[in-house]
Amino acid sequence: MSPDIPEVPETSVHAADAAAPLHSSMHAPRGLGKIVEEIPASPRRLYPHIEPFETGMLDVGNGHRIYWERCGNPKGKPAVFLHGGPGGGCSPEHRRLFDPSKYCITLFDQRGCGRSLPHASLDHNTTWDLVDDIEALRTKFGYAQWLVFGGSWGSTLALAYAQAHASRVSELVIRGIFTVRREELHWYYQKGASWLFPDRWEKFLAPIPLEERGDLMRAYQKRLTHRDEAVRIEAARAWSMWEGSTITLLPDDQLAEAFGDPHYAIAFARIENHYFVNDGFLKPNQLIGGAHVLRDVPGVIVQGRYDVATPARTAWELHKAWPEADFYWAPDAGHAFSELTIQHWLIEATDRFTGE
Repeated sequence: MSPDIPEVPETSVHAADAAAPLHSSMHAPRGLGKIVEEIPASPRRLYPHIEPFETGMLDVGNGHRIYWERCGNPKGKPAVFLHGGPGGGCSPEHRRLFDPSKYCITLFDQRGCGRSLPHASLDHNTTWDLVDDIEALRTKFGYAQWLVFGGSWGSTLALAYAQAHASRVSELVIRGIFTVRREELHWYYQKGASWLFPDRWEKFLAPIPLEERGDLMRAYQKRLTHRDEAVRIEAARAWSMWEGSTITLLPDDQLAEAFGDPHYAIAFARIENHYFVNDGFLKPNQLIGGAHVLRDVPGVIVQGRYDVATPARTAWELHKAWPEADFYWAPDAGHAFSELTIQHWLIEATDRFTGE
């Protein structure tokens, strides 16, 4: 699941105009984390636009080449951004969640999406392949540790990576928590969110015959892997626009239309569906059950109170399993990182962990 979108305009202020960060120390106390539910009076905005100082393609085997870029200060604190989807790809807006004078930010398009090749490929494309790709990038750049940042599906991947390689994670910042459990998937793609958006749900159902609607993810899988390109595109746009039209608390038609771009949608929908019919290639409750290994990792969880795509119950259960992390509710937000209170707490978190 992803609010990590084809480009949608944002506003920004310079760092000098921003409010002071929550904390100046690099590591939060190792006691219980704080719980905050607050709408900031002057929400932080994204840092100004920046361009990468280095880009490349990394051959990760089995025909896959992943696009990567590094931005900000080449000598700054290492951080890696994990985009949503899976299949969403990175956008220039994601660079702007970090102070570019303090961080060296690595972003990459996960297998099969964005600028990575081959486009929309499902072969050798699993959670654990992506975890290996993150490690390959860390090794390539020679980092002993880095801050790991992920939202939506990116939070899933961040948790999987951090639990597998906890010693390599200096801090963990995650939002819109999603752990690919069967009940989470059923809520969004079978019955649950449909009760809140019945008109938009009808559009999601439209490509699927009545007799196949008992298992919509499997029905979509048939169409997203169909030999006829027109069938694939119709299904991809319906799948993607369902997400794009439901991830913000207030309607955003521009965002929904961005999700409907056929090139974007075909990778996004095919790869998401591939992961979801396979339960994210995870054991049941693996990421919540394994959260105890994170207790020495400073962390921040940010969750929109009215998130329909990844409802707050999952974030709260993660908080219970990892109580040392600080938990920030966004009481006026849904799922998208662009919603102002979510954006505020994310930037506060990355500022906190600069080490200054």
